[in-house]
Amino acid sequence: MAQTGRARRRRSSGLPMWMRLLKGLGAAILTTVAGVAVFALLMQWIRPSEGAVRVFNQALKLLSIALGVWAAVGRGGEGGLIRGAAVGLLYMAIGVALYALLSGQSAPASAYLADLGMGVAGGGIVGMILSNFSPR
Repeated sequence: MAQTGRARRRRSSGLPMWMRLLKGLGAAILTTVAGVAVFALLMQWIRPSEGAVRVFNQALKLLSIALGVWAAVGRGGEGGLIRGAAVGLLYMAIGVALYALLSGQSAPASAYLADLGMGVAGGGIVGMILSNFSPR
């Protein structure tokens, strides 16, 4: 039989959407914990500046979101934009809430919204890219 030229999308492994989101969120959180632990050990030897710590923090957030979206969407999965944005939003919302509770400091609302926006945008972009790869 001749193919119609349309790539077949794979179904998302039979798990409900909320379970896929929790799987992605768990992967993102574990990536963050591992990254912070490694960076804390390295800080004893490299003594980074405050600016370097901020850059690392943002890069770790984006890497964590990307790996979480990969766990939630996978290659060629359906709904990459929505699932990716949802994982990014949930991850950043938990991070913002924990920061506010644990630090006792209050950042401006615009800083919280910028973090949430970065999570939604980063997760959505990674989700779109992953869902457009051909499944294996």
